[in-house]
Amino acid sequence: MCGIVGVVGRGPVNQLIYDSLLLLQHRGQDAAGIATSQGSAFNMYKAHGMVRDVFRTRNMRSLPGTSGIGQVRYPTAGSSESAEEAQPFYVNAPFGITFAHNGNLTNWRELRESLFRVDQRHINTNSDSEVLLNVLAHELQRAANGVSLDEDAIFRAVAAVHKRVRGAYAVVAQIAGYGLLAFRDPYGIRPLCIGRHEGEAGVEWMAASESVALEGSGFSFVRDVQPGEAVFIDNDGRLSQRQCAENAQLVPCIFEYVYFARPDSLIDGVSVYGARLRMGEYLADKLARSLRLGDIDVVMPIPDSSRPAAMQLAARLNLNYREGLIKNRYVGRTFIMPGQAVRKKSVRQKLNAIGMEFKGKNVLLVDDSIVRGTTSREIVEMARAAGANKVYMASAAPPVRYPNVYGIDMPTQQELIANGRQEEEIARIIGADALIYQDIAAMQQAVTDLNPALTRFEASCFTGEYITGDITPEYLSRLGQSRNDQANEAGGLQFNMGYAANEG
Repeated sequence: MCGIVGVVGRGPVNQLIYDSLLLLQHRGQDAAGIATSQGSAFNMYKAHGMVRDVFRTRNMRSLPGTSGIGQVRYPTAGSSESAEEAQPFYVNAPFGITFAHNGNLTNWRELRESLFRVDQRHINTNSDSEVLLNVLAHELQRAANGVSLDEDAIFRAVAAVHKRVRGAYAVVAQIAGYGLLAFRDPYGIRPLCIGRHEGEAGVEWMAASESVALEGSGFSFVRDVQPGEAVFIDNDGRLSQRQCAENAQLVPCIFEYVYFARPDSLIDGVSVYGARLRMGEYLADKLARSLRLGDIDVVMPIPDSSRPAAMQLAARLNLNYREGLIKNRYVGRTFIMPGQAVRKKSVRQKLNAIGMEFKGKNVLLVDDSIVRGTTSREIVEMARAAGANKVYMASAAPPVRYPNVYGIDMPTQQELIANGRQEEEIARIIGADALIYQDIAAMQQAVTDLNPALTRFEASCFTGEYITGDITPEYLSRLGQSRNDQANEAGGLQFNMGYAANEG
């Protein structure tokens, strides 16, 4: 999962893109990059690290221009060790394109082979994003009328991309001398929205992964980019849009609402905060059927993303709510850190227990989800060390039993704690006295309640059903082996419930 932003402004946009990336930092902490356009020339800087660490004053001064794109990277395909795979990417033909991508392609290996043998394009990294960029560049070249490019040609190129590419992708791209292109895959798996700002110099536009990046930068939210739709904003600020996919349908990734997105974002007409509150209500109803409420003294969230669900659960069941775990906000999100050893160490650095809230009490800990179980086990041990009498665990999401291939770092089934296990066994492994999971139907209903138009979701990590229809057991097996090989080559240790490093 990554965060992307694109801007067409009336003045220098380097600071605006920087500020927007800070607002999207939760979506990726591995690398950050900005590419700006000044006339027909591009300027770019990217490096490993968080936004505030990557960009210095000298870097910002090297990024002049009134339009540009940026990305914060969370590695899912390719190597997190390679600085070359930080985005944006760039190709100089046919017109000069800078490109940033959020998502993951499922047929990128076949596309890479086709690009080399048929299209005569060389791919320099193991990144599926570079493959997608070259597919777009090739289709722009085919659609262009000689050396010139117009809106119709751009939209025809995006339509051709949709026909060739499978998987999840939200894209922002600058075409030198023309403008900013933003588009979304035909299922709308990854989020993308556009915003508008009208200043003294004229109208400015922004496309971003989440509405919080727009609003925090002074832009008004206009709408989500629709599945399969392309939006083009020329260098004079004129916006045009077109549906470029056949049979497009909105099937967003439900994990955005569970965990990834900021709670103050609006995605596909749904408040992320509101969805998490509703998940808490449905989880409360199940918990009331599963446990004796009199056995619970206090409800505590595992900060931060589970807080709305925990608050609503406690209120619905008339239980005491306390903040017993305090988060060090200067440590990154453990779920999106590459490497098991790094994650395990960071749990203790990130969270500290307030002993008086645990001592002698039966505590219900509420988390947004349980993926590999490493963090959950550490936190249960922490609660017991702080004096808890009993420790119950509740997850606002169902058991994660299957790999995700659309941009979330849970690639192999063997590393998922719920794989082949029932709740009682999982509870024993993490050391909890009891474990309650949300039901799949309830999780989905929590989102549908807020936007009845959303009736289907990309929820493959819970259901094992892959919306693109091209994922086979053989595909998952090859993917898992590839990821294990990458981790071994990078010197990564493998654990029974460990991580493998797997962009966008």
